[in-house]
Amino acid sequence: MEKLNYIILFLIFAIFPIIAGGIIRKVRARAQGRKGPPLLQNFYDLSRFLRKSPVDGANSGFFAEVSPMLVCVSGIIMWSIAVYEWMPFLLIPFFLALQRVATTTFAMETGSSFGGLGTSREILLSISSEPILLLSILVAQSKLQLNFSWVGVILGSLFLGALMVAVLAELARPPFDDPRTHLELTMVHEAMLLEASGKTMGLFELGYQLKIATLFVLVVRIGLEHSKFVDNVISRPMENLITFLGAILIAIVVGYWEAVSIRRKWAWIPEVMGVTLLFILVLGTLVKL
Repeated sequence: MEKLNYIILFLIFAIFPIIAGGIIRKVRARAQGRKGPPLLQNFYDLSRFLRKSPVDGANSGFFAEVSPMLVCVSGIIMWSIAVYEWMPFLLIPFFLALQRVATTTFAMETGSSFGGLGTSREILLSISSEPILLLSILVAQSKLQLNFSWVGVILGSLFLGALMVAVLAELARPPFDDPRTHLELTMVHEAMLLEASGKTMGLFELGYQLKIATLFVLVVRIGLEHSKFVDNVISRPMENLITFLGAILIAIVVGYWEAVSIRRKWAWIPEVMGVTLLFILVLGTLVKL
């Protein structure tokens, strides 16, 4: 049983970051009536980027060399925390912040005006989403607990739904941003990386794919943390398998959501994230099953 658990964890760790972004793109394309790229297209793109040398701009310096490696290393650490749970989940938002600092410093150092626009939007999303992530993890690991009931299931589903709002903001996905547009005036993550190329772009993209996988698995882990009754029903390998399948399901839902959703105005974001924070704060005292 112990060996089976390690095998499942290793498969999750090795496979899911490669296919998570591909699942989103594939489902989005199918929902729009297109064939879409292969499931492993992100892996092919990463391989192509990592084989090429970066072309640094005239304003590139220390952060242009260090930031990509910092983003990649931070992504690997927080992904390992989400899968193996060898450190508290509370550290994941701090590594997300470290990724953001590295990305924004790269964007600002390269001197691109679009990089500055993307940086300002990234900071707005971060100060809106990270408090919700921290609060969700604190509630999930608290001692509050209710008996299992259908009311508790409904409240728990609402709690996870509010958490997904923060995840979409953290990943700059619709309705907060639309990565399909590729317009410099509206992009967030892509606008900060317009000056990146070759290995630099590959490391940034790898860090972003690890970020997607981490947040999806974290949502499932938090959901299972709320459902303490599963400890008496399923084994640890089965729980990890449910985590893997649940993360795939979230990727499918996000892909379909991107196909039918549109980007909202930026003035709409602070109000929505503020209401989400209050909503999750109230539910946080009620959802421990």
